[in-house]
Formats: sequence, structure tokens, C-alpha cells
Amino acid sequence: MAFNYKRVLLVGATAGIGAAFADKLIQEGAKVIAVGRRQERLDAFVQKHGPEKASGVRFDVNDTAGMDAFVEKIVTTYPDLDCVFLNSGTQHPVRLSRPAEVDLAAFHAEIATNFSRLVDLSLKFLLHLLPKPVPTALVVTGTNLAMVPAVTLPAYSASKAALHAYLLCLRRQHQGARTKIVEIWPPVVQTELHDYMGPEVGRAMGMPVVEFVDRTWAQLATGSEHVIIGSIGPENEFLDLVSRRRKAFDALSDGMLAHFEL
Repeated sequence: MAFNYKRVLLVGATAGIGAAFADKLIQEGAKVIAVGRRQERLDAFVQKHGPEKASGVRFDVNDTAGMDAFVEKIVTTYPDLDCVFLNSGTQHPVRLSRPAEVDLAAFHAEIATNFSRLVDLSLKFLLHLLPKPVPTALVVTGTNLAMVPAVTLPAYSASKAALHAYLLCLRRQHQGARTKIVEIWPPVVQTELHDYMGPEVGRAMGMPVVEFVDRTWAQLATGSEHVIIGSIGPENEFLDLVSRRRKAFDALSDGMLAHFEL
């Protein structure tokens, strides 16, 4: 099925991949509810596309106390919501070689932002997406580093590996549902995510964001549930590694689900 959802909630829409995808979705005919922490960017998004196509809601995914109210506000205000796109995330290098210098609170906060809060949001929104009588989707941005970790980014790599494992289980347990579970794996993309390196360096690294979005859209339009752009190392070897892991997961799942009531 083509990616033809009509009302998309995009969490993490004020910068980088999220901002570029918000524009692309509107270009392709969807109405977008942009979510982020920066009100001025949300306002600029609505002004750019007009209130008929775009809306903005300020929310920080780490506001666990306000999450239920946020979800309820969205599903009540936009009863035609048929796609939730979770794209928010953060990335910082960690010198594990200097244990005394590791900020444990920051380390765990990064994992919470990139993994735990996306689990929370996915389950809370699935309660509303799954019963709908029309096709719906949950889309989550991961990374190729979920398969091969980056040595200087242990918190980021671990959080994305956990996210991938969670999404594999989520998709398999909802096999046959009208709600499609989609995971996107970007390569290094030229965005604010790498500003810790200095904007001039970080935002010049990797694939231009517009190219990434166009290539991703081409795969989404085919109905792909796991969009992989680029690779770590030779592409054929990387894709083979992903495929072999998926086959092992499917085989293990077949055996376990034979004795587990969903």
C-alpha cells in the first residue's frame, strides 16, 4: 500500500529530518500536525503552509506528566488522525574511556529521549490508531547504527538498537492489523543532530536532508515497512546482515508465539 495517509502527527518536526519530512508530507497532499519544543518554529511552519494544511503543537517528549493530556488533546482535536510519525531524538559523544567523567544522568536521559519516551508515545497512540476502520500507520525514525554501533556514541547507539528490537516485536505482535508499523533507518544526514561537533562541521556531514527525504519517500510509497537508506560498510554486506537478523527473529518468533496468546 502506498503511503497515502491524510492526517499525520509528526513529533520532532522543528528541525532536521522532521522539518524536511513535514514539508514533504504537505507537498504530497497530507495535513501535518507538527510537534516540537520551539514555538517560533511551529508558528513559522503553520505560516509557511497555511492553517488548512499545517498546525503546530508545542510538546516535549520528556514531559511524562503531561503526555496523557497531550495525546488526548491530539486525538480529540484531530479525530481523522491516521498516521503518527515519531522522529524526535538527541545524540552526544561519551568518553567511556574516562569513567569518572561520564555524566550518568545525561547518558540515561539520552536513552530515555530516544527510546523510552518513543515507546510511551507509540503505545498511547496505538490505542487510538488500532481500532480505526481505515488503514493507519506508526512511523518511527531509527538509524543504521541500530545494527552497527558507533564507538563514540554508546548511548545513542544503544537506544536505537533497543528501539529496533522493540519495533520488531511490536510489528510482529500486530501482524495482520490495519495499523502498519514502519521503521526508517537514515545514514548520517546533514542536520542539527550533530551540532555538538560545531555547526559548520556537523551540518556538513553526510547526505543532504532533502536527498534523504526523497529517497525515503520513494521506499515509503512502495509500502516498505523497513526503509534503509545508505549502509555501514559495503551495502550488500550490511543489507545481508539486516536480512539474516530478521530471518533469525522471524524463526524465533514463530516458535515463541506458538505458545503465547496475543
